[in-house]
Amino acid sequence: MDIQIIARDGEPEYAVLPWAQYQALLKAAGINETPAQRPAAPLTASTEPLPGLDQLRSLREGKGIAIEALARTVGISPSYLAMIESGERQPDAAIRRSLAWELTVPGWRDES
Repeated sequence: MDIQIIARDGEPEYAVLPWAQYQALLKAAGINETPAQRPAAPLTASTEPLPGLDQLRSLREGKGIAIEALARTVGISPSYLAMIESGERQPDAAIRRSLAWELTVPGWRDES
């Protein structure tokens, strides 16, 4: 397989492989539906927060996660995360998804 590994902080985070190899993996796993068969997600980022993301600080604190640790995991600065938590800044879709994933916010899969 021709796989490209993308790492963050020295740890593998993503694997990129040719489409045909991806489809073969899906088939081997018994998955018949591929992303190309699903409706395409809009290319523009939504500005609406994910469910619960407006309570980001309380979610983070409730899980006992330091602002520095969450920011590092998501790939942003602690000061930018503080601005997001205070409502001063609206994160883009990728950051919202990352925050929602890390904090297990329901509905994160529904965002583009």
